[in-house]
Amino acid sequence: MGEDNVGVFIAMNKRKILIAGGGTGGHLFPALAIGEEIQRREPNAIIHYIGSDFGLEAKVFPVKDVWHTLLPIRGLQRDINLTSIFRNALLPFRIIKSLFKTKKLLNEFIPDIIIGTGGYASALPLYTASNIHKKIPIVLQEQNSYPGLTTRWFASNAKKICIAFKEPRLEFNSNTVLTGNPVRKGIGNGKKSDGLKEFNFSDKPTIFLFGGSQGSSYLNSIISKIVSNFSNAGIQLLWQTGDIEYSKYKSLESKNIRITPFVNNMAAAYAISNLLICRSGALTLSEITVCGKPSILIPFPYAAGDHQTKNAQSLVNAGAARILFEKSLEPHDLLHTVMNLIHNKKELKRMGIASNSLGKPNATNDIVNHILTFGEKNDF
Repeated sequence: MGEDNVGVFIAMNKRKILIAGGGTGGHLFPALAIGEEIQRREPNAIIHYIGSDFGLEAKVFPVKDVWHTLLPIRGLQRDINLTSIFRNALLPFRIIKSLFKTKKLLNEFIPDIIIGTGGYASALPLYTASNIHKKIPIVLQEQNSYPGLTTRWFASNAKKICIAFKEPRLEFNSNTVLTGNPVRKGIGNGKKSDGLKEFNFSDKPTIFLFGGSQGSSYLNSIISKIVSNFSNAGIQLLWQTGDIEYSKYKSLESKNIRITPFVNNMAAAYAISNLLICRSGALTLSEITVCGKPSILIPFPYAAGDHQTKNAQSLVNAGAARILFEKSLEPHDLLHTVMNLIHNKKELKRMGIASNSLGKPNATNDIVNHILTFGEKNDF
């Protein structure tokens, strides 16, 4: 459907929904999942996505062929170098340009509701709705255990705040509801037998290491230093490196070590895994709890507000995970933690049950239930 062309739909008497969020996959994919569920229930609903020229959505929206607007806004650069300084100097001009574009969109489209899933791309639409179009209800969806800036800024204006973790700091007001994060459909329905065949593994204790779709240079480096210990201990490893570093580590593959740049069938990968080693991004944790998997979590230490550590702590507190800290972690510490867990079936089972108790497989459905409680078109 492409970008803009707002006027085409103005005259239609259908529910109009604006979904704002992006910059990273953690904000974008919940936005898309929510939109797809709304469209499934209400095929006549008109959904317009709004994101950033500089975010992942600039590539994903055209592929998905969804109606969208991209703003020339980008996040504050925290690195101290000439490129970051230059980009930050342009930020006020980008904000002004994006604000004009947002106001024009809302004046022409006039949504019946605005859904914000976080990130710098959602702040301006929510600001415009809060200060100019004050009658448009706002629903926020917060992925992390520690709320992002956008959620904190607009919580007082929101009709509903759908949160993913049960944390006291997220109880902004009585409109906060625990729903969980949207996860990929069927992620918890993988079959172990199919997974063992797909990855050419036998039925042995299996570890799955991954650092998100792009991989993690740090996780790749530290696992490479201890991977030789696994075969002798009767352990299998499925290792997703990411595209960039695959060539660097592919020579380490062996009968019990499967190395791949990307895992397409994550449901099967989860199904064969007895233990996961990964970062603690919100959507990753939502998937592994839906699948009921025990994990060793190594938070990315430079995440905004250190939210990955806070996310991980939620699982640790429930007994579903172990946490190791990158800044002090040595290879032998990781090896020791792995060996203490992987052959301890009783402990892995206990952790898996605890993990599953945190899972919210119906999160997308529940979030949309709250969105649609605002009534039919023109009933807000």
